This record gives sequence, structure tokens and C-alpha cells, in this order.
Amino acid sequence: MHSTVCNVGAFVLSVMLLQVSSLETVTGIYGETIEVPCNRGAPTPANLFIKWKYDKDDGSSGDLLIKKKDVASVLATDGYKDRVNITSNSSLLIARATLMDQKTFTCMVVTESDVLTYPVSVLVYKKPLPPTITDKAEDLEKGKLTTLGKCIARLAHPAANISWFKNGKPLASDEKTILITSTVDVDKLSGLATTTSELRYTASRADMAAKFSCSAQHSLGPDQDSAPVTFSIHYPTEKVSLQVSPDGALKEGDNVTLKCKGDGNPPPASYNFFIKGQKVTMNSDSHTLVGVTRENTGEYKCSPVGSDTVVASKNLSINFMDVSLSLSGTVVRKVGENVALTVHKNASREVKVTWTKDNDKLDKQPRFDKLKYADTGNYVCEFSMDGLTQRRSFRLVVEGVPVIKRLDKKKGEDGKYKVLICEAEGSPKPSILWNINGTSEESPYINGKITNTIIMVPTENLTVTCTVSNDLGQDVKFINVSSLFKEDKKMMERQDQTDDASDQAKLIVGIVVGLLLAAAVVGLVYWIYMKKSKQGSWKTGEKEAGTSEESKKDEEGKKQ
Repeated sequence: MHSTVCNVGAFVLSVMLLQVSSLETVTGIYGETIEVPCNRGAPTPANLFIKWKYDKDDGSSGDLLIKKKDVASVLATDGYKDRVNITSNSSLLIARATLMDQKTFTCMVVTESDVLTYPVSVLVYKKPLPPTITDKAEDLEKGKLTTLGKCIARLAHPAANISWFKNGKPLASDEKTILITSTVDVDKLSGLATTTSELRYTASRADMAAKFSCSAQHSLGPDQDSAPVTFSIHYPTEKVSLQVSPDGALKEGDNVTLKCKGDGNPPPASYNFFIKGQKVTMNSDSHTLVGVTRENTGEYKCSPVGSDTVVASKNLSINFMDVSLSLSGTVVRKVGENVALTVHKNASREVKVTWTKDNDKLDKQPRFDKLKYADTGNYVCEFSMDGLTQRRSFRLVVEGVPVIKRLDKKKGEDGKYKVLICEAEGSPKPSILWNINGTSEESPYINGKITNTIIMVPTENLTVTCTVSNDLGQDVKFINVSSLFKEDKKMMERQDQTDDASDQAKLIVGIVVGLLLAAAVVGLVYWIYMKKSKQGSWKTGEKEAGTSEESKKDEEGKKQ
């Protein structure tokens, strides 16, 4: 008997384990509609009786609804009354799912010969809200373990996991410089869990621009990331630098600003400046030297107040340039004189010197040996050195008594007038006067030279005077000018004489040609006569023997 009871008990236990192991599980989303299948969603025979029920918390069973001949009726009178429904394939629909719906729901199928049951376990999941970082530290102190902040992933089921990241790389707790602790709080009404993770972190100077973030992981995925946050890292000043403005070469008269910059955070509020050994305390990081001179050349230092061992230094060199010329203002000299021009320079560096005369650049420093009028002009000497520029100038005026260099005359193009030219040199500018009337024209006065031309029609022989003068003296020259009418008469007489001579020459040529022709005719007649005479002697046979002898003699003579 005991054995039989044991066998029955073992059978019942095995059946229960088989049911548990084969229990179907459905996962629903919090707040959405859950569909619970009957017999894993297989079609149910028509005209059957279908009933859905669920297991209450006290172990009893509660009815939800029935379906008979495709007509469904809700039986529930509790919170499921307005939330349950059934589909055409007999699946149970549960609207607005909550964690209270995590139960076992059973589908009962009543046939003519049996009652079939299909229990289904329902789980309800909820993804957390996006994580946020709260209780953020205002700043972090280098080397000190400080609570950086808390990352919170709210209202999830099951509870979310949280990870911390720096610049996209995960942080792991090492129990020394990084400590991460997490807690989970469950809401009593909704049953939803809120996960809070606190990060305590030991910052370094390299973390000044680091971006910290957290991520919430949940079975519904994907991972959700918080917005990144940055922190100001406090650390003491370990090094300072001394900056000088303006940058580059400094010159006398500049305003020079010294700026001491510490690498601490926050930077020092005040600094000590050591100006050539004298300490000046400033409640800022800058100190300005107004209108520096060459005496300001030297070593300068700075350090944070209270940290005299942290020092920066820099040597300042103030460029200076003292220049002068031996000539200045307006210098008046006589033409032909010698004038000495010297340049004096005293500077901290090499000085570049350039010259211009009347704004035209000169290749080199001018020399004034035996002054010429062309040396007159405005001279500017420019001295430059590393941004420092100075100019010195003078005006040179070369004066001289005017001198007539050329007095000349020529005829006009058509011969109907004469042009007289008077060219002179002198300074100040000389005036030119003629003792005759006419149309005069004066050239520009350049380099002490001036030319005056006058056009006249002389009716008689004249002696013309050109007078040039300035404040220093004058010069006079004369030129003889003949009458245009007398010149025309003489020209006509010369033309007549030329015509008579031409006629005589033509007559002589005619006579010579006649004589030559006559001589030619006489010669021709004589030649014809001689020819005929020779022909007559050959015909009569005269002088043939003699001729033969003469021929022989001639031949013998030739042989000899």
C-alpha cells in the first residue's frame, strides 16, 4: 500500500514538472497591449467552448472571459473588466499592461470528450527613460577623489545596468582612483525600478577637456547614452611664462606690456614683476612700461604672489638710433664751391641709409665737389633699423652770376623771318632781355639753365643785344643781324651772275663740240681718199716688183 501511494505521488510530481517545463512564456511591453496565445496560437475547432482564467496572488483562480460559438463574454469584475478581449484564433488580449499582469493565464478548451488547458506565463518589461547625469560637481581638484556625479536610469523593468565612460572609453572601478557604486529603487505603486550609479573620480590635468558620459543597458535594448559633461579641473600653478607685447623688436618710445601667465587652474590672481631687480606687485597678470628708453634694456622676471620659486624671466633689448647730418635747413652756396656732407650714426644695430633728391631715389650718398646748378634740390636721408625710422633733410641752393653760354641766329623754315637764340646759366633764375622787339619764347628753367628765343623780321642790318641778369650780376653779348631785303637783293644779283656764266659756258661747249665734229669729217674724207689711191696702183700693176722685193727684205729682216 505504501508503495502504491509513493508511485502515485511520483506520477503526480512528474506530471507537474512536465507542465512547468512546458509552460509557455510571453513577454509584453509595459503600457502596451499583450497578446496571450491559446495553444501557441494553433487554430481551435469551431463550435467549442473557450474560457480564459488567471492565477490570483492568493492562489485562487479568476475568470476573465468565455467564448462560445464565436460569441465572447467578459466575466471579469476586477481590474481586467475593461482591459481584456479575445481574437478570432482565441488569443487573449490584455490592454495597458502593467507589472500586475505578470501572472499565469490559462486557456481552457472544452470539447465533447475532454477539457484541454494551455497555461501561459506573462512577463512585462519596460525600457528605462534616457539616462541623465545629476548632482554634477562644480569642479574637480587634481589628485583628490571627488564625486563627479550620479547617473540615473528611471522606471525600468527589470532594472537597467549603468556604465560610465570617459571620452568614449569605459571606466572601471579600481577601488583607489575610480569608485563606482550602484543602487536600485523600486516604486511601490508601479513596481518599476530606478537605477542610480555614482562615480567618484580622481582627476588629473589631462582631464580638463575630458567628456564624461553614462550609458543604460536593458534587455529591450539598444543602449541609451546620456549627454556628455565636462569639468573644470583645479590644480596649482607649476610653471609660468613671461610674454612681451609688442612681439618682435622693441624701440625707444614704445609702450611695452609684460604679461605673466601661470599654468594653474584657476590662474593666479596677482603676480610679482621684477623690473631690473625692483619688485612690483600687480593684482593682475600684466604690467606696462610706458615710453621705454635704452636704459630699460635688461632682464625681467615674474612669479605668482606667494610662489616665489615659480619664476619666468626674459631679457629685453630696447633698440635706439641717434643720427644727424652735417647739413640742415637751407644751405646756399656758390657754383664751383666744395661742400662737405657727413653722416653721424649711433645705434644699437646696423642702420640702413637711403637718399632721395626731390623724391627721386639716389644710388648712394651725394657728393658736392665743385657745385653745379644741377645740385640744387631737396635732399632727404632716411635711417631705418628694425621698425625704427628717422629722416633728416636739407635744401641745397647753388647760386651764381648769370653767364650767356650761347648766342646764335638762324633763318626760319620759309626764310621770311629770323630766329635769335640766347642760352644762359645762373641762379637765382636769370631774366633775359633783348634790345629789339619780336615774338619771344622761354624754355623751362632747369638745373640753372634757361633759353630764350625771339623771332624777328629785320628790314635793315642790326646789332642785337642779349642781356641776362639776376640779383648777383649780369652778362651781355652782341650779334649782328642783316636785313632780309638786302639779302634777297644780293641773292638775286648772284642769281643773274650765275645765269650769265651759265650761258657763256653753254656757248663754249657748243664751239668745242662743233670743232670736234669738223675734225671728224676731215679725217673721214682723208681716210676714203687714201683707200682709193691704194686700190688704183694695184690695178695697173705698178710697183709690184718693188713691192715683192720690199716684202722679201722685210721677211729677211724678220728672220735676222
